[in-house]
Amino acid sequence: MPDKSWTKITSKHVSDHRIFDVFHDRYRFEPDGRERDYVVLRAPDWVNVIAVTEDEHVVLVRQFRHGVDEVTLEIPGGMVDPGESPESAALRELREETGYAASGARLLGAVQPNPAIQNNTCYCFLAPGARREGAPNPDGWEQIEVILRPLSELEGLVRNGEIRHALVIAAVGLLQLRS
Repeated sequence: MPDKSWTKITSKHVSDHRIFDVFHDRYRFEPDGRERDYVVLRAPDWVNVIAVTEDEHVVLVRQFRHGVDEVTLEIPGGMVDPGESPESAALRELREETGYAASGARLLGAVQPNPAIQNNTCYCFLAPGARREGAPNPDGWEQIEVILRPLSELEGLVRNGEIRHALVIAAVGLLQLRS
């Protein structure tokens, strides 16, 4: 049931940062008429993909993340391009970042990365039967190390803190719910 206690009064585009736009939105709280400003990040939808090889290994990537100023262990993922389906984006990101491909991907679920300030959705996929098809082709600003780990170790990588990226943990949780 939608909350009718908030009314958007204005929305002003503040800046474009390539991977998201910053908006300044003003809302009225209807019960008493108070108004308040909010910052909203409008971003394209994202995907991530748990790619599993025929011999039950997960394709992982290790890369530097500027927000935490460190190298992190993750699953492949990225932005959904305009006009692209989330499934196509997942398979494209898998191929670009790792050199692995799969014939298809099954949607595990979708999460809202941070609905307090963001408008986008992250679609989490499982890509069984992943196979190496060539060299990775990341964009010019990415240095990615591809790592294979047994699928049976994936939950442990989260438990021991080797994987701390919230959206990767969400994908692992969605995978566990399917089991």
